[in-house]
Amino acid sequence: MLTVSIIIPAWNESERIRDCLLNATRQTVMPYEVLVVDNRSTDNTCEIVEQFIAEHPEAPVKLLHQDDEQGLIPTRNYGLNHATGDVLGRFDADCMIRPDWVEVVSGIFTEDPEAMGATGPVMYYDMPSRHFGLRGDNSLRKRIYRADGGQPLLFGSNMALRASAWRQIADEVCRDKADMMHEDIDISLHLMGKDLKTVYSPRMIAAMSARRMDTSLSSFLNYMRRFKNTFNAHPQHWRRHKPEILFTAMYPAMHLFYPVWQKVLNTADINPAEAAWINEQMELAEAQGKKLYAETPTDEEWDAKHE
Repeated sequence: MLTVSIIIPAWNESERIRDCLLNATRQTVMPYEVLVVDNRSTDNTCEIVEQFIAEHPEAPVKLLHQDDEQGLIPTRNYGLNHATGDVLGRFDADCMIRPDWVEVVSGIFTEDPEAMGATGPVMYYDMPSRHFGLRGDNSLRKRIYRADGGQPLLFGSNMALRASAWRQIADEVCRDKADMMHEDIDISLHLMGKDLKTVYSPRMIAAMSARRMDTSLSSFLNYMRRFKNTFNAHPQHWRRHKPEILFTAMYPAMHLFYPVWQKVLNTADINPAEAAWINEQMELAEAQGKKLYAETPTDEEWDAKHE
């Protein structure tokens, strides 16, 4: 199987980074490495990561620092450039990947040698009816989150690149100093510009926060304009559907409901990130326990082996 590096850019992510790392390392197949790239955090993000590393010496987690420049793109690039796996997974520090994510991602690129980028649906772990929302997100992304006549666009909260593909575009991706674009779509369009294939897999699942819906209307609309700005920066590429129209239509109801649901979670003392894949993690732990039990010799076997 191809090895999978995970890159997690982080800036002031103390609330969720530990949960993110737990999900990144509780996998059916352990990632080759997990690189947390801190970008001048002013909270205790780095201390939490260092504590996690000390408590889990078996986990391939490393803390890197990108202090030269503030911003997601230089931090993301730093991590991608320092990763050494065959495949480079990338998601945000508030994302919780499904326990089979690494295995699925490795399989996608192993089974399809032409695949250079991959993405999949997300579940919003801090909203109700999470699995219903996952089905809706899957339906949305596989149908309208595309460009150039059907090529899937990568989503930054759940994406992976073949390392060789990243090296082809690393010096060409937009720096976006004005911070007006969607950096994940920019990567997608640079891949397409070199006729590099992107794929969508409904089995490649991550969970993320819906906290974007808790921002002001003006902030949300500015964020939605990033779709248009990104395609304007790449006039040779085109799209038939505009996801921002649907997202904007969803905003009023989601904006009203999100803080109400957070109060429900707080009252019940529920950490939604921790609970995102709890059932799947319990199944994984049970399977690992059965394997360990099956491999443990009986007293008779032990005695016979050591006579």
